[in-house]
Amino acid sequence: MIDDSPLAVEMEVEGDFPAEREPPKIQRLEESVVNRIAAGEVIQRPVSAVKELVENSLDADSSSISVVVKDGGLKLIQVSDDGHGVRLEDLPILCERHTTSKLTKYEDLFSLSSMGFRGEALASMTYVAHVTVTTITKGQIHGYRVSYRDGVMENEPKACAAVKGTQISVENLFYNMIARRKTLQNSADDYGKIVDLLSRLAIHHNNVSFSCRKHGAVKADVHSVVASSRLDSIRSVYGVSIAKNLMKVEISSCDTSGCAFDMQGFISNSNYVAKKTILVLFINDRLVECSALKRAIEIVYAATLPKASKPFVYMSINLPREHVDVNIHPTKKEVSLLNQEIMIEMIQSEVELKLRNANDTRTFQEQKVEYIQSTLTSSKSDPPVSPLLSGQKTQKIPVNKMVRTDSSDPAGRLHAYLQPKPHNPPDKICSLSVVRSSVRQRRNPRETADLSSVQELIAGVDSCCHPGLLETVRSCTYVGMADDVFALVQYNTHLYLANVVNLSKELLYQQTLRRFAHFNAIQLSDPAPLSELILLALQEEDLDSGNDTKDHLKERIAEMNTELLKEKAELLEEYFSIYIDSNRNLSRLPVILDQYTPDMDRVPEFLLCLGNDVDWEDEKTCFQGVSAAIGNFYAMHPPLLPNPSGDGIRFYTKRSESSQEKPDLGGNAEMEAVLDQDLLADAENAWSQREWSIQHVLFPSMRLFLKPPASMASNGTFVKVASLEKLYKIFERC
Repeated sequence: MIDDSPLAVEMEVEGDFPAEREPPKIQRLEESVVNRIAAGEVIQRPVSAVKELVENSLDADSSSISVVVKDGGLKLIQVSDDGHGVRLEDLPILCERHTTSKLTKYEDLFSLSSMGFRGEALASMTYVAHVTVTTITKGQIHGYRVSYRDGVMENEPKACAAVKGTQISVENLFYNMIARRKTLQNSADDYGKIVDLLSRLAIHHNNVSFSCRKHGAVKADVHSVVASSRLDSIRSVYGVSIAKNLMKVEISSCDTSGCAFDMQGFISNSNYVAKKTILVLFINDRLVECSALKRAIEIVYAATLPKASKPFVYMSINLPREHVDVNIHPTKKEVSLLNQEIMIEMIQSEVELKLRNANDTRTFQEQKVEYIQSTLTSSKSDPPVSPLLSGQKTQKIPVNKMVRTDSSDPAGRLHAYLQPKPHNPPDKICSLSVVRSSVRQRRNPRETADLSSVQELIAGVDSCCHPGLLETVRSCTYVGMADDVFALVQYNTHLYLANVVNLSKELLYQQTLRRFAHFNAIQLSDPAPLSELILLALQEEDLDSGNDTKDHLKERIAEMNTELLKEKAELLEEYFSIYIDSNRNLSRLPVILDQYTPDMDRVPEFLLCLGNDVDWEDEKTCFQGVSAAIGNFYAMHPPLLPNPSGDGIRFYTKRSESSQEKPDLGGNAEMEAVLDQDLLADAENAWSQREWSIQHVLFPSMRLFLKPPASMASNGTFVKVASLEKLYKIFERC
């Protein structure tokens, strides 16, 4: 019997469905939780923090920005600039959320000219890292340092020594976000992203010098200087291989319908080959991404370049600020544009037109065939193989005008005809490919500070350049060393003696001017006292060292020069990377040519020259004097140890104990000469190191950078010793 009563039906329904839960209660999150969640959005990776800090430096009208990174940015990010700094009264609220100097009301967003505007970046960093700020403003006699945590100061600002601008250190990034930190353990990947970011910023902001290096490294991975043109910036940052294959594009649209914008940029031509598209896009000076524009450009290039090749594109678009919405992305890497589709279509059409007009010719790299020894010793019966196509005729060159020495062929150098020495080559000699790569990275000589005095000195070098010698230096081939000072070089059918001391001195003087205030540094293992070094130089100049009066005078001169150099230590460090510490010790020297270290035995003479020969009163004369002293110090002088080859070996002989006169033999014992092997090894190492540097560092650098002055044509720096045409005339008479 079935029970159809209402009570039974109600019980059955309750048995099939669970009881409804109460709605969850909405509650207000704690402010620290809110801020940490927001920080995770704004600072997604170490590169996000670097981007925010560098943009703050740009907003501060900085002309130099330096970034130091440790462990991909997780342990340390340090950004230093020379901007206007932060006022003392603003430090308490510097890292609070939504505190900014960029705008005061919402409407300011539509006329914004700065990179930052929300006032969230520094605050976000303090919630996920330990932040320290050191700053000084114009007119202050000292700076202030303060640490922040969770948006507030950990202590009151402390007075400290500081250089112009602001330095912000972010340590232990994501220390309280374990999951985020574990996903970012690949420090190489994050450091690569930081280098890529600064490279992109460097080519656009060519009025600002950028540098980026790993913590503890001497050499910077990004090192750009103020450049006169955008193409020079691209050449300096991305290299000559990209810069030489770029074409300029421009658009100026004054459409009354609202699509008004200007675009300037560079795009790669059909000779450029790469596997990844590089799009460097700035909109109103803001580095952004635009996937729609990138796709449109790739479509155009797909019809022009081989399938495996991708373009390099740099574009700077300027349009009315009210047509750009910058507040659509937490990290500001995307923007929204008015009439975006029309703009992209116009840019795509201009790029396509430029490529079509420039696609008439293409350049292909020629692969050189390296012949092995068996090829050289092949039998005479083998027919010669001609590299020319069938039907082509070779142009016969007269034998008296045939150039037989090739810089890429070792058989044309003296070493091929000399018997190799049994001793091992110097340990410090690195591979030739490393040196050539290093030289290529320094191909842009326009690395100088924006000082009128330095520019005048460089202009003087350019105006005094001898065009004939310039062509000789650019195209000459190193043959070998003729003696301790002169090298044999060939230019066309002429053979010259070239004074390597004069050449290296002039080259290093010019490079000091061009790298002015942008040197890498050589760190001395043991800081050397200035007074002792200068006194040593004075004693070497005066052979009569037993006179107490003269010795006292030398000590007085050494002390005066030491005080002078200590007084000028800030100038020497800032402009020439010569660091003298508070204890009056020399601890750092500049790198003038990569892969080359000067003879440290000449440091005393160099310091004495700085103290005695430099006029410190006039700026231009001072810079010229210091640069000349550096050029003379770094010049490739013969080592102080005599050349052990030839007659020089006699300087390394010593008497053995058994060869000394003995009374019981009447003093007629035969004298025996024994070589001092340790001293001889040091001398051989020094001389072979110098010759290697002359061949693989000096001459490649000369071809790229040296502008020989007209005085070298008459002062014996270049001496013509033979001419193939004249030699053939003599042979014909015989």
